[in-house]
Amino acid sequence: MFTDLPLDELRTYRPPRPEPAGFDAFWQRTLDEARSHDLDARFTETDAGLTLLRTYDVEFSGFGGHRIRGWFLVPRAAAGPLPCVVEYIGYGGGRLKPHDWLLWPSAGYATLVMDTRGQSGPDRPGDTPDPVAATHPGVPGKMTQGLLDPDDYYYRRLFTDGVRAVEAARGHAAVDADRIVVAGGSQGGATALAVAGLVPGLAGALLDVPFLSHIRRALDITDADPYGELVRYFAGERTRVDTALETLDHFDGLNFAARASAPALFGVALRDAVVPPSTVFAAHHHYAGEKELRVWRFNGHEGGGGEQRVAELRFLRELFG
Repeated sequence: MFTDLPLDELRTYRPPRPEPAGFDAFWQRTLDEARSHDLDARFTETDAGLTLLRTYDVEFSGFGGHRIRGWFLVPRAAAGPLPCVVEYIGYGGGRLKPHDWLLWPSAGYATLVMDTRGQSGPDRPGDTPDPVAATHPGVPGKMTQGLLDPDDYYYRRLFTDGVRAVEAARGHAAVDADRIVVAGGSQGGATALAVAGLVPGLAGALLDVPFLSHIRRALDITDADPYGELVRYFAGERTRVDTALETLDHFDGLNFAARASAPALFGVALRDAVVPPSTVFAAHHHYAGEKELRVWRFNGHEGGGGEQRVAELRFLRELFG
């Protein structure tokens, strides 16, 4: 069911950004702390049965020096450093297996897939723990972990891991460090958007139904998970809503969008209850770099699916020639 603004209003929807005081200083301090730990990126070649690719099990130091896992795939016949797509994963999922990430290397690009700390599932297993203990009670899931202080919030750790993943990719001999693209859908799109706003010199960003933009509006118009975790928390913690919203402002994609400069391709679905379309349009309109938007009128959170992938492949071909 379509429950958001009409499409003609969405096309001009550009709400104010909820930027907290000290936003840039907060993120600079966060990244400085992360970079005080040796990145120590390790790429261990592994036999995944993919004869046309070289496949590597990846480890690097993310937030707090915690070891983050991933996969790195590169076409075996590649000559010279390649463009690289750094891929981030949707909510509740981990890095899966190398054969689950064949799209970009099949198109001739290297790809680094970052595992998501503390997330896994029966159909999307992961291998990276989140060793940070909860600082206060919350509802099941990640959305309320550390919610009462920006320094403690789960997404501070995840977005920092995302920045460090780009740094790991840039250090590999098979990668052209000037041709890095960040990519992801939903939570992965939120991470890619955050990284696009935090890392200069990216070549592009693929942002499919990106989560965690215009968060305050999302909480007003949907209770679908993962936003539903916040709704349930606020239903019981009525006196902590304002404090929590101030924390969330530090992680709102609108603020990262305003700082991004890489060319971007967005995807939005008009029947998406998980990531309401007005939140994606808001991020798109605040995005400071060149941008395109694919609108899928009759789809929910699955977005454009294979058609969005076709658009992304064309976008990369035009970007890299």
